[in-house]
Amino acid sequence: METLDKTDRRILEVLQQNARLNTKEIAHRIGLSVTPTYERLKKIEKMGVIKDYVTLLHADKIGKTLVAFCNVSLQLHSQPLLKKFEAAISQMEEVMECYHVAGTFDYLLKVVVDDMRSYQHFLTNKLAAIENIAQVHSSFVMTEIKHGTAFRLA
Repeated sequence: METLDKTDRRILEVLQQNARLNTKEIAHRIGLSVTPTYERLKKIEKMGVIKDYVTLLHADKIGKTLVAFCNVSLQLHSQPLLKKFEAAISQMEEVMECYHVAGTFDYLLKVVVDDMRSYQHFLTNKLAAIENIAQVHSSFVMTEIKHGTAFRLA
């Protein structure tokens, strides 16, 4: 697989700050002409380095005021049961992120909902409806200190 050089990394840094920039604007910011910038960007996309282009929203401005991190333990750990749990979680719009983790718990979920009542509904009617769950421990965010989406590429 091809590697990223300094110019490729600079393109990615610029895009991570503002994915709405067009090729001409990116080229201007990195000090390259448009055609080589375009070719590099297409190469980077073809390599699969860019996962997606998205718009990030302020959760509280759309009524999503409660963020919870749920540690989930399963009773049994067979591959079919793990896949079944993961498939069910993948369908839940409240679950923004899900990680299979090592340690005391099996999964870490980031859940974002409107309020505590919405969280209770999620917990009792959706998460608890999944078979094979042994324990759920929830922690609620009081203040977000840092939330990043950009990787350092230097």
